[in-house]
Amino acid sequence: MSTSVQTVQQLVQAIRPADAGAMQQALERQAQLTKPAGSLGLLEEISVRLAGVFGTSQPHPRGVAVIVAAGDHGVTAEGVSAYPPEVTPAMVANFLAETPWGSGGAAVNAIARTVGARVYVADAGVNADLPAHSRLVSASVRRGTRNLRVEAALTADETSAAVLAGAALARQAIQDGADLLVPGEMGIGNTTPASAISARMLGLDVAAVTGRGTGVDDTTLARKREVISDALKREGSAAADPLGVLADLGGLEIAFMLGIMLEAAAQRRAIVLDGFVEGSAALIGVALAPALRDYLFAAGECAEIGHAAQLAHLGLTPMFRLGLRLGEGTGGVLAAPLLLSAAATLREMQTFAEASVPEGS
Repeated sequence: MSTSVQTVQQLVQAIRPADAGAMQQALERQAQLTKPAGSLGLLEEISVRLAGVFGTSQPHPRGVAVIVAAGDHGVTAEGVSAYPPEVTPAMVANFLAETPWGSGGAAVNAIARTVGARVYVADAGVNADLPAHSRLVSASVRRGTRNLRVEAALTADETSAAVLAGAALARQAIQDGADLLVPGEMGIGNTTPASAISARMLGLDVAAVTGRGTGVDDTTLARKREVISDALKREGSAAADPLGVLADLGGLEIAFMLGIMLEAAAQRRAIVLDGFVEGSAALIGVALAPALRDYLFAAGECAEIGHAAQLAHLGLTPMFRLGLRLGEGTGGVLAAPLLLSAAATLREMQTFAEASVPEGS
């Protein structure tokens, strides 16, 4: 086993379950807050889970960081996307552009500015020469993956290196003050590896987890499903070996996001899941470290087919259904204020006794 793989395993082994004692105390506090029981709905469950993440019955998470990892995919040569690969580096430039409103001209930048989240942008494997930029983290393992239809997308060492690069940037974000981390992605063609990973890890038919991605037509959708079926027929990996599945069928930005999740959980920070591509990374992560699930909070159920199956397998309840399918971590950033608000209600609301309010019978 190589040193990098051993290091990934050490990261996995550092993840511990959420604090059961803090969650019990939070449940007891919830029952005493000045409101009818259950009247805050899902926010109550979220607040209790946050207590378990942060190890206190009155959690106080603050900083929000979205890390957008960009990578390209050799499988785009099969015509599985409505957009050419050249869009990936163009969007990286857009994430970094200076606009009248501030840094970044993409949806994730606009939403992050609105909710006070910090955006990190990483080159996890873009197949282009990206100009140096003070806000671009250069973490490329290779320039795009191989064509997963005919061969493994990545080697084991490339996969581990991408995971560790994601973990390193998550560590930086946490050092910068992030308590909520949102993994995000940009990569033309990346719903194809996400679908392939989901089919293998969930044991589902390709059609059940393969949607239109960027909005492909019926002909392209049929081709996309055929390409994924061919990749699975290679039998280059098995669900019992999650990192092997990631190398065989994955992407550099997916591996990078896995590293973000593992590091965040190891440091007891909350992870806000955006959509389908992020969900594929989470499937790998929970298979590696079941306790990772304690740190995952599903933002919304996105419009991409297969996302609901991912969330059901992970045991996560989405906070909204807005028909999102953009990626970039946009849904996760939108959900961050809900998590912060859930924690605030648990922490800052008075109990009936504190407020001298009579309790209902």
